[in-house]
Amino acid sequence: MNRRRFLGIGASVFGAGALAAVAVPSAAYLFAEGRPGRLLASDLDLPAAFQAPLRVPTVLQPVRTDGTNDYYEITQQVAELEILPGVKTEAWTYGGTFPGPTVVTRSGRAAVVKHRNQLPVPTVVHLHGGHTPADSDGYPIDLLLPAGSAAPAASAMDGMPGMRHLSGHNLVGERTHTYPGRQRAATLWYHDHRMGFTGPGVWRGLAGFHLVQDDEEGALPLPRGERDLPLMLADRAFAADGSFKYPSTDASLAVPGVTDAYMNGVLGDVILVNGAPWPRLDVDRAHYRLRLLNASNARLYRLELHPQPSGGDAFVQIGSDGGLLAAPVTHDAIEIAPAERFDVVVDFSRYGPGTQVRLLNRFGSGRTAEVMRFDVSSRAVNDDATVPDKLSAVEELDAARAVATRHFAFRRSRADGWTINGDPYEPGRSLATPALGSVERWRFSSDVHHPVHVHLDHFQVTGRNGRGPGPWDEGWKDTVDLRPAEAVEVLVRFTDYGGTYMMHCHNLEHEDMAMMADFTVG
Repeated sequence: MNRRRFLGIGASVFGAGALAAVAVPSAAYLFAEGRPGRLLASDLDLPAAFQAPLRVPTVLQPVRTDGTNDYYEITQQVAELEILPGVKTEAWTYGGTFPGPTVVTRSGRAAVVKHRNQLPVPTVVHLHGGHTPADSDGYPIDLLLPAGSAAPAASAMDGMPGMRHLSGHNLVGERTHTYPGRQRAATLWYHDHRMGFTGPGVWRGLAGFHLVQDDEEGALPLPRGERDLPLMLADRAFAADGSFKYPSTDASLAVPGVTDAYMNGVLGDVILVNGAPWPRLDVDRAHYRLRLLNASNARLYRLELHPQPSGGDAFVQIGSDGGLLAAPVTHDAIEIAPAERFDVVVDFSRYGPGTQVRLLNRFGSGRTAEVMRFDVSSRAVNDDATVPDKLSAVEELDAARAVATRHFAFRRSRADGWTINGDPYEPGRSLATPALGSVERWRFSSDVHHPVHVHLDHFQVTGRNGRGPGPWDEGWKDTVDLRPAEAVEVLVRFTDYGGTYMMHCHNLEHEDMAMMADFTVG
């Protein structure tokens, strides 16, 4: 495959720190309201909102345990699911469901997860937000080939730089990932991460929650049990036959990428929460913990409750990507980019019995402006959950200890498509070599919207455009949303594990078209 022919769209050119669009017809969609993506419309009638019940993913039980480890098994398989009422959709799944089963682990105990691939395509599993050794991190060419494959199949990807000499990373049928559990309680998720095909893999259903628990969080009087809800937000489009509709360059998925109109991201017209379209949930007049995950390929959300509770501050944020905040932060709205997580508490006792509370997306329009509905019960319940003023002892990284400052420019180039520091991704070529145990200052800059994800270690946002962090930058993060023509600085400390890891844009269409880079911790 000719890489430049695949990636060279030539839609726009950006200078360092400023926007400058070439006057070509396909450029306009990049800049619509400063947000990425183009809407892909479904080819069938869509159901009315707030009819489907919210489903909570099942918790995966370990197949065995010992003194230090818990062992899990997940089969990646094709499944026929009823996502839209009365319509069958063929999905690629973890364990036959979308989302996949939730893995719940304990800090300090290793989770050993064996994946078996019974799909028709290779896959790669990445634990997003996991503090993980390199050989279990889900490097994008550590392929798990379908069971029964005799040998790694030739593909268009073999012609990409770096693919051949790393082909020994492939395994057939099964791969075991070991997650040592050397991290605090947090809402993580696992998803497909295959080079060039993350977008269609996740779009077709390869995503699930992984929750880490610890004693610190367990000692807090936060909502638990049925009032602790993981909520995976994802937009999708459907073809007339009920299948997932996606604008791949090659319908057989032998060649990566999407058609030119969707180069800046694919937006669906159906909003799913835990795999259900615009669901509803009966809630008590009590505190609920909502673990919000944006698992969309490219869609940004601005989430609000309507009506707002009297006095505002509808969302009490208690955690971010990397776990608990030091103290709660209140919001009337939350902006959440792809792959970000916001852990919030909502007190539904602030609403009268019978109130129908809609979760809205102020960045959406028409059907995509609504997400789900909470119907407040009139029954009397016990609720001893509260949000304490102090949540956790969070260490603040010291900028004075940073031993290096590195700059990473996320840009679209005329010749190479989506790039970091002017180059498309090549496996095995590192843009940074931080030392194990060191603290570094990393500066990300953008042309258009790019949610930037860093593997291995969480970071702390220290500023945007020379000012302080934004309202949704609190706590330990692994994904930060870069707005158009913006520069964000973070501090990151590299701990525990050496090896080669990644940073990349988590707009999955950008990622699949080479907006990734390696860094090697030595």
